[in-house]
Amino acid sequence: MPSKSVVVGSSVGLHARPAAVIAEAAGELDAEVTINGVDASSALLLMTLGASCGDSVEVASEDEAALEQIAALVEKDLDA
Repeated sequence: MPSKSVVVGSSVGLHARPAAVIAEAAGELDAEVTINGVDASSALLLMTLGASCGDSVEVASEDEAALEQIAALVEKDLDA
């Protein structure tokens, strides 16, 4: 599965609001997307990763457009 390493941009990491925004976007896609091996459409699973601002995570998907869309969200500060 194609993947891309990205740095978490949200100041609070992949916690409540950023995880919810990413999960909602991933849930609307017609492709499976994972972050560090967990389903990106689950905010709860994303929060269990414990990824902090500046941490590197691996976004993966068979769909290149979906991969890029979720990777871009991970890199943004979604808590701003």
